Amino acid sequence: MNILSGKKLAVIGDPIEHSLSPVIQQAMLDALGLDCRYERIRVQAGSVKDWIPTAAGLGLGGFNATMPHKADLVPLMDELSADARLYRAVNTVVLREGRFLGFNTDGEGFLRSLLDEGIQAKGRRVAVLGAGGAARAVVLKLAAVGAERITVCCRRPEKASELTATSPVIHASDLSRQSTDAVLSCADLLINATPLGMHGVGTDFEDFDFLNALPPSVPVCDLIYRPLKTSLLREAERRGHPTLNGLGMLIHQAILALEHFADRELDATAMKSAVMDRLLPLLEKKP
Repeated sequence: MNILSGKKLAVIGDPIEHSLSPVIQQAMLDALGLDCRYERIRVQAGSVKDWIPTAAGLGLGGFNATMPHKADLVPLMDELSADARLYRAVNTVVLREGRFLGFNTDGEGFLRSLLDEGIQAKGRRVAVLGAGGAARAVVLKLAAVGAERITVCCRRPEKASELTATSPVIHASDLSRQSTDAVLSCADLLINATPLGMHGVGTDFEDFDFLNALPPSVPVCDLIYRPLKTSLLREAERRGHPTLNGLGMLIHQAILALEHFADRELDATAMKSAVMDRLLPLLEKKP
């Protein structure tokens, strides 16, 4: 039985025009032969509490959430998954029998993107650049699955205090050259969770000499997927490091969300292939 039959799905946010969720989710729905449409809905910042009671009347079987609603949705849910509770953020909401079920697929999506590249998180010593929202789910998930040590490098280490308080394996460091070199020299995975190098941001790393502190062949991951290859990844490749961008995380978190919506396990390989066929031409377009 298709529980999405006659239902719609959507992504909410403010702004919302930039969201790739409709492209990704519709590609998977079409590949599955499901008669379900996925759309964008702009819900003004700060008004999600007032919008929630109207969701069922829109014929929604569920919705995704992007900024700035992820944290605001947490107290509005009838039930929260373990990850949504841990991250204190919801990116996927399932409407079932009048109840709102909140999930967060970001952390697990990131882990699956690592596995696609043959990278196991357990036992890793991980350096993470940035302590904002993009870092939170990644850092907490890595800690939960057994990373040996995670060091969050940011301008103000106190900004990472909330993360360090959650696990003895999570630590914080400033971005001075001496501190960064010390962290990276012991790392076997580097993750950029800052917006530096992202299309439309207009700022990038001042230089990439810090990469010289990484041991040879340590993987470098950038959570950015637009552009597909950031300056950081180009410089890491030039130094002989394997690299991956944030596209895998984006797609896997969407696959997991659709599994919640449809209440069934999906063939991740087939879904990823369907998505890439539609998404890559958009991402490869020059702005």
